[in-house]
Amino acid sequence: MTPPDAPAPVDPAAAEHGTPVVAGVVTAVVGFSSAFVVVLSGLVAVGATPAEAASGLLALCVTQALGMWWLSVRHRTPISLAWSTPGAALLISTGAVEGGWPAAVGAFTVTAVLILLTGLLPWLGELIARIPTSLARAMLAGVLLPICLEPVTGLADSPWLVGPVVLAWLVMHRVSRRWAVPVSLAVALVVVLVEAGSAVDGAELVPSLTWTTPEWTLPAVVSIALPLYVVTMASQNVPGVAVMKSFGYTVPWRESMTVTGLGTLLGAPFGGHAINLAAITAAMTAGPMAGPDRSRRWLASTSAAAAYVVLALLASALAALVAAAPGQVIPAAAGLALLGTFGAALAGALAEPDGREAAAVCFLVAASGISVLGVGAAFWALLAGLVLRPVLRPVVRSRV
Repeated sequence: MTPPDAPAPVDPAAAEHGTPVVAGVVTAVVGFSSAFVVVLSGLVAVGATPAEAASGLLALCVTQALGMWWLSVRHRTPISLAWSTPGAALLISTGAVEGGWPAAVGAFTVTAVLILLTGLLPWLGELIARIPTSLARAMLAGVLLPICLEPVTGLADSPWLVGPVVLAWLVMHRVSRRWAVPVSLAVALVVVLVEAGSAVDGAELVPSLTWTTPEWTLPAVVSIALPLYVVTMASQNVPGVAVMKSFGYTVPWRESMTVTGLGTLLGAPFGGHAINLAAITAAMTAGPMAGPDRSRRWLASTSAAAAYVVLALLASALAALVAAAPGQVIPAAAGLALLGTFGAALAGALAEPDGREAAAVCFLVAASGISVLGVGAAFWALLAGLVLRPVLRPVVRSRV
């Protein structure tokens, strides 16, 4: 598929932003640095060792790079992929499941199959589309709430460790909001190096893939696979298509789901939880930042793919630093990284007056962190919202 038929006007302001190649490299650096801590924390939360979490981060970088390269070159369209950051946050809130890490890996493969089926079976995509957006966002906001509280509790408990991270985030918000999270994470890593750098073994810094044979348990599928699929579709894939459309590009939906599903399936045994269409960073490769010539912006996606392959080499080193981190430094950094996502999810959850009460219940159940029958809170939150939405909807009484 070629870029849209709409003309490609030259925007003088866009020309000031540089070339597609530079835009692609910046996209990869911002996307990676803004969320790698969330990914590592999520994988560890569901049972991965630091080496297995590093393998997962490496697998995500490589699979999304390959998928991005294929889609952008084949369609000459600036399609960008990303790992599921909301999905990683879901893993943090879910924690260990029955069967441990192998069961979590099995759940990742189920998510991959569901993404693949979405591209092959139109009715499955329509079924997901029927889930009220407010409930999907309420579930996500509830999942994110405990994580986003970490900077608050961390600042109270360990002000000398967490304080510099929060301060860097605040200062950069005044200077450049795009770089606020990457800079705060960089400061967090400096704090870790100062406090615990000697605890890092040099042998742990060599990037490597670790195979885990998947196992399947019902609690893991229900607690991880199904919510991960819903969150990935509602928070990444659907908004990703909308962002691309806003810049005049059409995403090949079926092929994109096939590519991201296969990429997730390929990366799952090595620890990758899910890859998907990029949403926020999609604007960096498809928008004016990638240059005035819209017909050449696809080069931004190819350069982002190359940059992700290079960044993948840092996976083991970063995982070793995260594992050695003292106190609440890394949880606080993860909370700051997800604060914008939390705010957007909460605003979207409560935007519709008719479904506000059901969304509030969904949000509270997800935030509670409960586990019933071995199934985590995210599933029960979505179920509660779906059941209560028609019950709590205001009754319109006709006037006689």
